[in-house]
Amino acid sequence: ISSTIYLVRLFISQCQMDAAMSGPMMGHRSKAASALQRRISNNLRRILLTEQEILLSTSSGTGLMEGAVRSCTAKRAAIFSVGAFGDKWYKIATGNGVPSDIFKSELGQPTTPEMVDAALSTGKYDTICITHNETSTGIQNPVEEIAEVLKKYPDVVWCMDAVSSAAGSRIETDKLGVDVLVTSTQKALALPPGMAVCTLSQKAYERTASVPNRGCYFDLRSIYDTIQKKDYQYTNTPCVSIMYAMDLQLQRIMQEGVENRFARHEAMAEFVRSWADEYFSVFANRDHLSRTLTVISNTRDIDIAALNNSLIERGMQLGNGYGDLKNKTFRIAHMGELTMDDMRSITSSIVDILKLK
Repeated sequence: ISSTIYLVRLFISQCQMDAAMSGPMMGHRSKAASALQRRISNNLRRILLTEQEILLSTSSGTGLMEGAVRSCTAKRAAIFSVGAFGDKWYKIATGNGVPSDIFKSELGQPTTPEMVDAALSTGKYDTICITHNETSTGIQNPVEEIAEVLKKYPDVVWCMDAVSSAAGSRIETDKLGVDVLVTSTQKALALPPGMAVCTLSQKAYERTASVPNRGCYFDLRSIYDTIQKKDYQYTNTPCVSIMYAMDLQLQRIMQEGVENRFARHEAMAEFVRSWADEYFSVFANRDHLSRTLTVISNTRDIDIAALNNSLIERGMQLGNGYGDLKNKTFRIAHMGELTMDDMRSITSSIVDILKLK
């Protein structure tokens, strides 16, 4: 019954989203487009707890990650990785010719404040890139502690990948001192993929002036300047259809209440962790667990692909381990519009399918 209710709810939500996305096209230089973007930006500020400017990009989050590290690094970037998506920061930087070094943690362990301090104390770096929430390992980095370290280095620009956590985990962007926070539509914002979002602090904006080769499409300075000069219009044509959907979804989030949304994600995370402890074990460091996804060690050596096939027949799905952790772990997401009923449904289904005791 619970899976049927979930599918009905999902169908209704999708119909509403489809209706929003099929709205009439408008000129992206029109006053209506400016009003739409201004409303989206204002609501995103409330979710990201920031007064900074909001930039949108018709791309995945990777696009604005590229824009961040390329636009803000005048000297050298220190990139901290706790898994596959931290490694992506480094791949992006080197692929764009940005001088950079990578500092890796053991899988399942966080980036520590001591690691950040040791790197920045060398004076070699003017930019750092950190993953807030790593979905390959289930780690949420201790950004509050890292923020204290960064107070010692006021000239360093802080770029943070919050693709899988923003709108699901409370991130006090301005209080932390994050200069460029990147997220995208398809994770905790619970929208179709295709657009990315970032904040841009005044410090980061000023840094871009000293970077000569910022690229074109993902040049954060150019995007920012166009927004200011043309009243929330963009350098390049945005995806108006997804903007319609984003406008609708942000209104839904405001109706739920931002703090209520964060609390719902935390409650789901605690439920899944407790279940994992009973039947398997949580993979990552217990002091630094993600609020939006739990990575579970495959301690019973189950056939994850076969389990997923059975779950799909019931209208559900989980994620296999990512990269080096494939088949060694599996992943249960608890983000976006998912609820405690959904968590109970998938976990009880796993117990039933595998005949766990």
